[in-house]
This record gives sequence, structure tokens and C-alpha cells, in this order.
Amino acid sequence: MPLLTQTIASQARDIGFPVRRLLPTRQARRVGPFVFLDHMGPAHFAAEGSAGDVRQHPHIGLATVTYLFSGAMMHRDSLGTVQRIEPGAINLMTAGRGITHSERVPADIRRQGAAVEGMQLWLALPDELEECEPAFAHYPAEDLPHWSQNGVELNLLMGEGWGRSAPVAYPLPVFYASAVMPAGARLALPEGVEELAAYVAAGELDVDGAALNANELGLLRTGQGGELIARRDSRVMLLGGTPPASPRYLDWNFVSSRRERLAQARADWIAQRFPMVPGETEFIPLQ
Repeated sequence: MPLLTQTIASQARDIGFPVRRLLPTRQARRVGPFVFLDHMGPAHFAAEGSAGDVRQHPHIGLATVTYLFSGAMMHRDSLGTVQRIEPGAINLMTAGRGITHSERVPADIRRQGAAVEGMQLWLALPDELEECEPAFAHYPAEDLPHWSQNGVELNLLMGEGWGRSAPVAYPLPVFYASAVMPAGARLALPEGVEELAAYVAAGELDVDGAALNANELGLLRTGQGGELIARRDSRVMLLGGTPPASPRYLDWNFVSSRRERLAQARADWIAQRFPMVPGETEFIPLQ
């Protein structure tokens, strides 16, 4: 049976800067608990002003996971959190019953003309925790497992793999890792992940004889081992885990197992019943 079961091409979007969207699509609504996947940038921003800043906006029923390859972003949320995220670190924001946040380009990154590039994903919360209290956690790069094996530079961002465990806590079994692979390098797939996919952020992979190209997400068959081979110098993101018990519905920035909850969240944002980011007045209207 083929290791690569499906290939999903990215769709270009503009959210104030370019992104490539991989999830959700008609082919796949999720991979494990991951229900949304954007590859951000690389983007350069004007030295002055706020072009490219993402104004405050709401979420419910999910957790956002931000990981950067280059540049930096400044996170602020309605809990009062102010956190700069830099390459290699993980920002995990749990929306639960409702949170509002903004993501802005730091002034020094603008002045330097540095490229901002990275990944932002959404995780579904377990059914019983969809309405939990909102929370935020930051994990610096030095706190996450980083090592080299067979020439591959690996960062384990969430979950367990290759005999290591990441400190990022999440209430569903989840796996998330970054691999930088020189041409010809081989990487054995992690064992014990219920659902698994590989996203090629740059380069090209050989997956059991099939090509997985740059900006493509490949759904992988689990339980039979296998490996990825870099046909060129490549950057690969591996993600997966165990899905929530119930299907998830997405509407704008909201995720829920109940359609009526999505309608309530829309009404709450229109009526400005969400908590807001301290010190910020600009916000994104409902779309």
C-alpha cells in the first residue's frame, strides 16, 4: 500500500501579507487534531507604519500554534499577554470560550527589512474542553528538543517522537515537528502517531517513490513505518495525532462541534461582547 495517500496543494491567500493555506480543504478537513494550516510569508514589511499587522480578532474552541522560521512577531491578547515570538519557539494560545488577540510586526524587524516566515496552525480542543478558560503559554526554542540524526536537523515541537518528548502540554495526543533535510538525507517516520502528514515548506521529498513538492501537504499512511528522502535541500513540517471525538465546524475564526455555537460567536463579536486586547482599539470586523 502506498505511503503517500493524498497530496494537497496550497492555496494563496492575503491576510495583509501572503500566506499559503493547506487546511481545511475539500480533500481533508483536518489531520489528527489540526484543523487549520497556514504557511506565512516569507514577507517583508514597510519600515514605517502598520502594514501587515493583524489587528485584534476573536477565537473560540481552538488553540493556535505559531512557529517561525525567520523574523519575529509580537503577540498581544485579551488576557494581557505581551509576547514576542522568534524562530524556533512555540506560542500556544488556547481560546476556549473566547479570546481576542493581535499579531504585529516588531519595529526592529521592519527597520531591518527582515523576512517574516513561519507556520500558524489551529488545534481542535477536546469536546469537554471547547468552553474552557482561555490561556496562553510560550515555550522558548531552547526548551524544545533539538538534535541532528543522519544529517537531519530536528526540532520536536509538540508530542513524542524518535525517543524524545516535547514539554508543550496539550489535552489531545498531538505530534508536531520541524525537519531541515539536506539533499539525499533520510528521515524515518515517527511511530505511534494515529494520523500523520508532511508539509514541504521548501524543497522536494521522495515518499516511497512518489514526489511531494514544495508547498504541498502529503497525507501519510501510518502503522507501516516508512521514511522521507530529500530530493533537494528541504524544510519539512510533520504534524498529526488523534482527532477529537466529534466533527468540527469552522466559521471565520471560530471552531466548534456545534453550529449554533458558531452563530453565537458571530453575534457576540458584532455586539462587541468579546474581551478586548488592553490598549488596542483597532479590530477586524466580522467577515
